[in-house]
Amino acid sequence: MRHAQLTSLDLPDFGSPMTEPELHRDIYAARLKQLFARMAASSLDALVIYGDREHAANISWATGYDPRFEEAICIIVPGRAPTLLAGNEGFPYAEMAIGSFDRVLWQPLSLMGQPRGKYRDLASVLRESGMKKDMRIGLAGWKGFETDDGVFDPHWFETPHYLVEALNGFGTVTNAALLFMHPTDGLRVINEVEQLARFEYAATLASNAVRRLILGAKPGMSEYAACRNMAFDGFPQSVHVNMSSGPRAKYGLPSPSMRVIEKGDPIVIGVGLMGALNCRAGFMVAEASELPKNIRDYVDKLVAPYFAAAAAWYETIGIGVEGGVLYEAVMSRLADPFFGIGLNPGHLIHLDEWVHSPIKQNSRMRLASGMALQCDIIPATGTPYFMSNIEDGVALADAPTRAAFQAKFPEAWKRIESRRAFMTEKLGITLKPEVLPFSNIPAWLPPFWLSPGKVMAMR
Repeated sequence: MRHAQLTSLDLPDFGSPMTEPELHRDIYAARLKQLFARMAASSLDALVIYGDREHAANISWATGYDPRFEEAICIIVPGRAPTLLAGNEGFPYAEMAIGSFDRVLWQPLSLMGQPRGKYRDLASVLRESGMKKDMRIGLAGWKGFETDDGVFDPHWFETPHYLVEALNGFGTVTNAALLFMHPTDGLRVINEVEQLARFEYAATLASNAVRRLILGAKPGMSEYAACRNMAFDGFPQSVHVNMSSGPRAKYGLPSPSMRVIEKGDPIVIGVGLMGALNCRAGFMVAEASELPKNIRDYVDKLVAPYFAAAAAWYETIGIGVEGGVLYEAVMSRLADPFFGIGLNPGHLIHLDEWVHSPIKQNSRMRLASGMALQCDIIPATGTPYFMSNIEDGVALADAPTRAAFQAKFPEAWKRIESRRAFMTEKLGITLKPEVLPFSNIPAWLPPFWLSPGKVMAMR
């Protein structure tokens, strides 16, 4: 029987992107056709998409426009071009978007204190965009609301009140987030090859940043100084950098600070770019003997069973696999309350870090080709053992999708093949053919950051 154990192993350099995959206008045209078809199947006469800087994924998928500073509203009525409402700063910026739509300046979307001299009533703008009385209107923000048993409530909205109120004047309004975010057939859940290539690009950048931080972080540095090693290039972020050490590290989410990293500290890093997130956690020591006496079995008690569960995740995931089966593969190994698993052991990822998750207890939802998913298993022990973390992304791709990916993006495909070989041959994790690892630190887990050449592997 295989076991997770600490092994001396160098992490290869899988390379950095020399070209950036792009989404062209024909992709957005095809998406609009998909959207019209999905609206018809849902008996919707109109669809309104709301977005802002933090919640841009749905509106960006449809239009290619990601709001900066402001909110944005997209009105879609079959038979005419979508209408994009933007504020003072967003209106000229929207010219850069690749999708096809009519731009309209609606100044209440602007920041407070900015000019409002061209204000128009929202109801009038909606009518000009094709809205009529007695329509069945879908309103998509950035999430829907479900009960514990997964029943979706279409009458809860997380969009602004003013928008819901205005739309109520035209007909019946329901939450349409699932059109984009349903965990098996949402429009953003099954991705084009080009979109998957964009995610691989983002994941390579994010994981390279995590790698550079771990290799460069040393006692005596401030957290800010350690983060400078990441060498970001400006690709859009999906979340704030999570980086903390010492007493703050147990919370997982804090941003870096001026705190000086000390030898023996627990430490965690998470980097999220649009399409990717990579996290790692461990201790700022070279070996177990440098830990406090009461946790010197850190690897045996926490890291080894955790890594074995992560390896099971990677070996189980695949096209057609039920979410409940993947859940059980992990949780059967980490069921002890000591591990403190409180979230789904994995989820769908897109421009936003968390779309939805079919990976939950007893889930019969099947994973499909075109999905981008995150291995996201977080043992929060709440004890001096702290935690371990190995968070990376993969895509699922059937044979035709893999062939298309290789033909269109040979540079990225070479990285994917090298990562697969590393995971199989060096880490002892066997992947199904359809599993494409996107991270440049694929399943790489050094529990002691001052000895990054000692990592977990299945033997």
